[in-house]
Amino acid sequence: MLESYLSTAGVVLPFLLKGFWETLKISFVAIIAGSLLGFVIGVIRSYRIRGVHQLLGLYIHILRGTPFLVQLYIFYFVLPSSGIALLHWDSATAAFVSLSVYTSCYVAEIVMGAIQAVPRGQTEGAMTLGLKPFQILRLVVLPQAMRLIVQPMSGVYVMLIKSTAILSVVGITELTRQGEVFIITFPAKSLFIYGMIAAIYFIYCYPLLRLANWLEKRLTGGLQGAGLH
Repeated sequence: MLESYLSTAGVVLPFLLKGFWETLKISFVAIIAGSLLGFVIGVIRSYRIRGVHQLLGLYIHILRGTPFLVQLYIFYFVLPSSGIALLHWDSATAAFVSLSVYTSCYVAEIVMGAIQAVPRGQTEGAMTLGLKPFQILRLVVLPQAMRLIVQPMSGVYVMLIKSTAILSVVGITELTRQGEVFIITFPAKSLFIYGMIAAIYFIYCYPLLRLANWLEKRLTGGLQGAGLH
């Protein structure tokens, strides 16, 4: 029995790792792009500029209120048929863009909430010292907001990584898709193969959560040492 499972693992694992590499590439780039876009949106929304705040809020609510699969279909099937050459994407580009945009809406809400959680007195005190708005944001607000951003951001990143399992519908042979191919070949070992897939996802996601905990403690400790906590 054990030899049978080891033999199956020997056949399946190289292909699962190949699929994991696709998952890793797309998710890593989408994490960076989605975080940057979401950070900018979150900062802009925190200033509550009339019109802009509502427009970006609509962007966020539409993305958060619709399934990622629907968004992926729009980016891969609908937009390329619009006739705009710039939107004629291949499956990898559509997957990357849709994941980045989807991630940005959650990151934006986290960033805005963290910035607004910083006591108003901190900003007012910085203004009395003659600091400009960008200096206040960079030197006073963001260092305090970061400790509130790190932990929920790790949850967003794990959600993004798990969302890559849907990308097979547009032809991306990521981790889950590779496993499903072998489940057809080894139907009696389907539970075992799904277990291997779950283990690889866990090995990928768990260090992110541990890193977030470590960063949160470091940031909290740094703020306490600076008398800002």
